[in-house]
Amino acid sequence: MLRIYSPFSMSISFSSHHHPSHAIVIFACGAALFSDGYVNAIAGPANTIITGYLYPDHPGLTQFSSRFSSLVFAGTVFGMLLFGLLVDRIGRKFGMIFASLWLTLWSILIAGAWGANGSVGGLFAALEAYRFLLGIAIGAEYPSGSVAAAENTEAPGVNKKRQQMYFTLATNTMIDLGFVVAAFVPLVLLWIFGMNHLEWVWRLSLGLGAIPPLSVLFFRFGMQEPEHYRKGAIKRNVPWLLVIKRYWVRLTAVCLAWFAYDYVSYPAGIYSSLIVNQVIPNSTLYSSFAFSIALNAFYLPGTFVGALINDRLGPKKTMITGLLIQAVLAFIMAGAFHQIRQNTAGFVIIYGLFLSFGELGPGNNLGLLASKSCGPSAVRGTFYGIAAAIGKVGAFSGSYAYPQIQAKLGPEDSDIHYSGTFYIAGGLAIFSAIITFFFIPAVKADGMIEEDLAFRKYLEENGYDVSQMGLEGVQDDSAADAEAGIQKDETNSIEKKTVAV
Repeated sequence: MLRIYSPFSMSISFSSHHHPSHAIVIFACGAALFSDGYVNAIAGPANTIITGYLYPDHPGLTQFSSRFSSLVFAGTVFGMLLFGLLVDRIGRKFGMIFASLWLTLWSILIAGAWGANGSVGGLFAALEAYRFLLGIAIGAEYPSGSVAAAENTEAPGVNKKRQQMYFTLATNTMIDLGFVVAAFVPLVLLWIFGMNHLEWVWRLSLGLGAIPPLSVLFFRFGMQEPEHYRKGAIKRNVPWLLVIKRYWVRLTAVCLAWFAYDYVSYPAGIYSSLIVNQVIPNSTLYSSFAFSIALNAFYLPGTFVGALINDRLGPKKTMITGLLIQAVLAFIMAGAFHQIRQNTAGFVIIYGLFLSFGELGPGNNLGLLASKSCGPSAVRGTFYGIAAAIGKVGAFSGSYAYPQIQAKLGPEDSDIHYSGTFYIAGGLAIFSAIITFFFIPAVKADGMIEEDLAFRKYLEENGYDVSQMGLEGVQDDSAADAEAGIQKDETNSIEKKTVAV
């Protein structure tokens, strides 16, 4: 039985032969990432309503539209880097609670944004500022929630054959669900309020982003720090030179792979707008929102199938497989673009497969590799924050580079205007696959426990006082626990082989 206590002297108890409580804790850690997908994706419909329908003639509209989308990236990168450090020094629980409260607060406030004396310019400035502050909360969620989810997948009682699946479903699948729901919510609100009350549509669409982080806040208050962190934390005198010497190659490889993937993922947006224009050339706001739901739904098959095969194939191999198939599809779309664009059904299918395999491979596994293969518990939050921030920089730089590349390649009505970017996408996917294959170690069940043991031994051999590791009052028995767990696994393996013989 697991009993989770809240600060208000209430408790929730879970008891089952299959230990459902462990899955609940993992999802409570990672599920708030739903808000990352939702808050990022909802910017599109909100931006469309504000700039295209409510204030289409306001001066400075182009600048606002750009800043409304980009400032959340800046806030996210800042939050990732800052809270990557803080969750290693203060704790995962602190980061998760802050992210939930901060995201809830600013999601509510952005829904009520207002300019002084009803000024439209003031409204635009408020929305831009709130988007940056929302980005900080999203950034904080990555190194706190994702890292805590990863560490809890190796808690006692978690099925070793489902550790990677639980992490994937609690993190990237939640992000993808956020994208789909963000396409659906504005359409429902549009049905309710109609075209004459678009103010309610965009405000409620943004404000509903407060619900996901608020829904997991109670569970987060009642959590303990993951055992990995309680035994492996180094809150002072971090031996950075030793850490960098041992892990710099892994960290650099994950950063490059994440940057390349996020840079690659931008052409999906190019195809999205092209498909919408072809299928519904004279589209209304209703039809545009409805078709966005269908396009975003392509993310889900990839992330669900990827989660199911992750433990069997392994995160590293699954990621490489997804990247190589994405590269093939990118080259098909580039080489046969003239023929494909004439066949809308085929166009949509190939586009959907491109999205799905992106989620099956790097979408599902970059965060997993960043949390489980980059480094030990002592710096896991910092490393994850750095890798995720580099990925966001890739997405941000790609969003600015690709339009310029397209303009150089040819006019908008030419095939090369679209196909050229997919040659780049295919090449970067192959580059990312090569980086992953040669420089990122494979992840296995309870691999973080073994890495923490190896890291402790490495520090001892280099003269570091390992008595500084772990939280105060936590017994320093991590090495013995890890060795016992490894020996138990080896014994079980021998017994299975003996029975087979």
